[in-house]
Amino acid sequence: MSPAAIRVRGLEKSYQILRVLRGVDFDVERGSVFALLGSNGAGKTTLVKILATLVKADAGTASVAGHDVVSGADEVREAISLTGQFAAVDDKLSGRENLVLVARLRHQPGPRAIADRMLERFSLTEAGRRKVATYSGGMRRRLDIAMSLVGEPSVVFLDEPTTGLDPQARNEVWAAVRELAAQGTTVVLTTQHLQEAEQLADRIAILHGGRILVDGTLEELERLLPAVEVERVERRPDLEKIFLALTGANSPADGNPAAGNSSDGNSARKGPVTR
Repeated sequence: MSPAAIRVRGLEKSYQILRVLRGVDFDVERGSVFALLGSNGAGKTTLVKILATLVKADAGTASVAGHDVVSGADEVREAISLTGQFAAVDDKLSGRENLVLVARLRHQPGPRAIADRMLERFSLTEAGRRKVATYSGGMRRRLDIAMSLVGEPSVVFLDEPTTGLDPQARNEVWAAVRELAAQGTTVVLTTQHLQEAEQLADRIAILHGGRILVDGTLEELERLLPAVEVERVERRPDLEKIFLALTGANSPADGNPAAGNSSDGNSARKGPVTR
């Protein structure tokens, strides 16, 4: 087996009297999507900052792409990319100009060609010459992720990438994350949204109280709970499905959510379902 893309052992971090991390351990396989799930204040962002060499841990060890985050910090920075909770794009530049700028800052040959490839990869070619100030939330996030991939990092950290996005924009970001995984990039995704972890992650770790409570696949985590009782219920469509149906957006899990509408508009409420 190839060595893990990320290995964390006994990480601890405190800010004065506040203990944020209390001994964190986990591994992330190469080319997988690893979701770090936790509520606000659980320590997700602090953990990512340690792995990205922005903050030093008080105790424990961590390696990313085979390099220690302390002794090999320069090598770690060359191997990773970090996308924060809000898109780090320049509104005054076009999408293409943002990508060209990042490529030049990272000393990549052929920055214009790189920009064109990234625009095509993230379905932004038609919008590439427009100012980013005119972009929707989903477009801005896709551009932000595209910028983070300039230089082909082997590990990408996405810190709550769908914060503040509407359902359609969130689905666009999910599609971009799936594209990263398909290309073999290791993705560490922090989120507090359960559905996001379910949709995207190969493995899920729940961080709570500064510790990893569980770490496993969705199926492994489901087996931790007692078997559910099966009952038949009448189920109304939730607000998210209604929103996506009315706006014509597709849900990645359900295909076209508007496809089942009948002429009387009540088909979504007819018939029992089993869950």
